[in-house]
Amino acid sequence: MNRQSELLKNIDWLSILLYTVLVFMGWLNIYAAVYDESHSSILDIGQRYGKQLMWIGAAFVLAIFILLTDSKFFTAFSLPIYGCVIALLAAVLVLGVESHGARSWFEVGGIRIQPAEFGKFATCLAIANVMSRHGFKIMRLSSLLTLGILLVIPVGLIILQNDTGSALVYSSFIFVMYREGLHGSLLLLCFISIAIFIFTLLYPPMAILSVIIGGSLIAFLYYRQNKQEFYRIVIFLIGCFLFFWFLKWLLELEIDLDKLLLYSYLLTCLLGIYFIYKRKMKHIMLVLLASWVCIGASIGVDYAFDKLQAHQKDRINNLLGIETDLSGAGYNVNQSKIAIGSGGLFGKGFLQGTQTKYNFVPEQSTDFIFCTIGEEWGFIGSTVVIGLFLAFILRIIYLAERQRSDFSRIYGYGVASILFFHVAINIGMTIGLAPVIGIPLPFFSYGGSSLWAFTILIFIFLRLDANRLQLFS
Repeated sequence: MNRQSELLKNIDWLSILLYTVLVFMGWLNIYAAVYDESHSSILDIGQRYGKQLMWIGAAFVLAIFILLTDSKFFTAFSLPIYGCVIALLAAVLVLGVESHGARSWFEVGGIRIQPAEFGKFATCLAIANVMSRHGFKIMRLSSLLTLGILLVIPVGLIILQNDTGSALVYSSFIFVMYREGLHGSLLLLCFISIAIFIFTLLYPPMAILSVIIGGSLIAFLYYRQNKQEFYRIVIFLIGCFLFFWFLKWLLELEIDLDKLLLYSYLLTCLLGIYFIYKRKMKHIMLVLLASWVCIGASIGVDYAFDKLQAHQKDRINNLLGIETDLSGAGYNVNQSKIAIGSGGLFGKGFLQGTQTKYNFVPEQSTDFIFCTIGEEWGFIGSTVVIGLFLAFILRIIYLAERQRSDFSRIYGYGVASILFFHVAINIGMTIGLAPVIGIPLPFFSYGGSSLWAFTILIFIFLRLDANRLQLFS
């Protein structure tokens, strides 16, 4: 009785309230997304909203079960849990059923379970276990390799299931590593890699190189903190850039000068850096290395892009504006934007969405559930939903920061990172700011696996937080 009383006292009820509100708002939106006048009862278990209510009931049972479990269970069995989920991810490749081109589900008695959803909390537990061990150093090569292996195994198995979207979620763990001491330059490198991918598809090599050199110099300025030197070298590089483009125009040779100009520009820039920083050869070598790595990466982008599946390439091309196919790859996003835009400031009202009623947006109860919110609840309603998600994520970060246990803090940041990635990418893809990768909006998208996985993910952390004063690791 004392233990239960202590649990009720220490549990974060605000987080539970936010979770409950989001879950029931999601249920109402699923009802609106697939509303059928011939099946108007919201409790009709033959319809998606009725089934979702059953998943919600099971999720609350799971939550209670987790809260009643000793918090030390999750620290002691984090790696075995990870191993079991990895085994399920491997088994689904052989025993799973295929849907929408992905073999990602077990089907038992008409109920489908997607192991990839549960891989997130299992991987989060395993990473928290490894990173909280005594002697772990985030910038040590062996430590980074260990974390890399923990991430590569589930990601590789999920990619083999042809579910690239779920695999990309694991990139969110970079934020956990950064919080635990990963050098900012490595995080910067991740964003530069994304920029290189985009610019390689959009712009010619000279523009790419300008971005690379400019980014290197900005990073250099960040560490040197010398604006005068920074301005001198930027002016020099701009001069080189203009000179070589003028040379190309002046010569008007009937040969492709792109590669020649690329390497000539690089050489001239590096020589200029050398003469300005004569006694800083170490920094020059870093800029040289970064430049060549980026050039190699930009060359590799075309190769990697060609290896993507046709529908993935079409989605990226439509997102970047390289192609416009409103009746094909861009249809879903275009209809979603029409639905959200038609909602105006206050929305059309509950069950009044025309895009919803006439099924203009495919997957409206799953991946594109946010367009139902935008159409029926308008800008105000959409802002409220985003605000609730933001408040929940910030609350989890606050709880993570107050942990006395390294394991609990790291796990908490993993929870916040996964939630942030899902919310940002899902909403981003419905309004055309992110590629369509097929990941659900937490608590809103239809499906038991997603709801249960997020419930387990969050309530394990709330259980750890309730015992924060007793946990030391």
